[in-house]
Amino acid sequence: MDAPKVVMITGVSSGFGRAMAVKLASQGHKVYGTVRREVEALPGVTYVQAEVQDEASVAAAVKAVVAAEGRIDVFINNAGMGIGGPIEFTPMADAERQMDINFMGMVRFLHYVVPQMRRQGGGRILCFSSIGGLMGLPFQGFYSASKFAIEGYCEALRLELRGKNIDVVLIEPGDFATGFTASRKSTLAPEAYTAYPTYAESLKSIEHDEQSGLKPEFLAEKVARIVACKHPAYHYIISTLEQRLSVTLKALLPQSWFAAILASYYKLK
Repeated sequence: MDAPKVVMITGVSSGFGRAMAVKLASQGHKVYGTVRREVEALPGVTYVQAEVQDEASVAAAVKAVVAAEGRIDVFINNAGMGIGGPIEFTPMADAERQMDINFMGMVRFLHYVVPQMRRQGGGRILCFSSIGGLMGLPFQGFYSASKFAIEGYCEALRLELRGKNIDVVLIEPGDFATGFTASRKSTLAPEAYTAYPTYAESLKSIEHDEQSGLKPEFLAEKVARIVACKHPAYHYIISTLEQRLSVTLKALLPQSWFAAILASYYKLK
């Protein structure tokens, strides 16, 4: 393996973040992970307190890693959350929080990480989007919107950093069995179930797919390879074959055909 890298990962208390921290630390990398609360210590992982919605907290976290190591070789933007339900029944406060954590949380970190990497002469940025960032998912509209925003931001950032030896890579996971399902805040308003009779059945289908999905260790192994490779691709869809196929179909089929497929899959009328 090449020389150990200084890796900073946001949101390592559970799920993808924890699995990536464990994997990369086991390979000898110097891993720094952000958390909002005290968590069980992981071997080889240094915890940094940070709240993605607080710019001062974000700035302090990046500064702490640079002060300790002098550089950040790899930054992995993983922290995020999800809300569910029909778009019209989503409270504005929930919609704003969804966008602020998933999108602006990433923006806040990169506001400090990018200039550091530019000064040090290079680095690698991995940002977590989702298959939901490649297609609008029913009853997860704001989650998809936050991931679409990440896609557009990273495409632009990649072009701006062209020639500066900084890679910008999008990670697009499919369904995984993590605590994300249990922590999702879905609307329980009775009117939502009346106005959208298929909502309850669709929600069950979404939760089943997630809970029976791949394990986060599978993704962590893939990410470790991306960290190690010399010339990473622009993006990586990490999912089952069926879900990768859905992305291909979206690119190939007329929009109305693909919409019909999604509507059938989510049992929409």
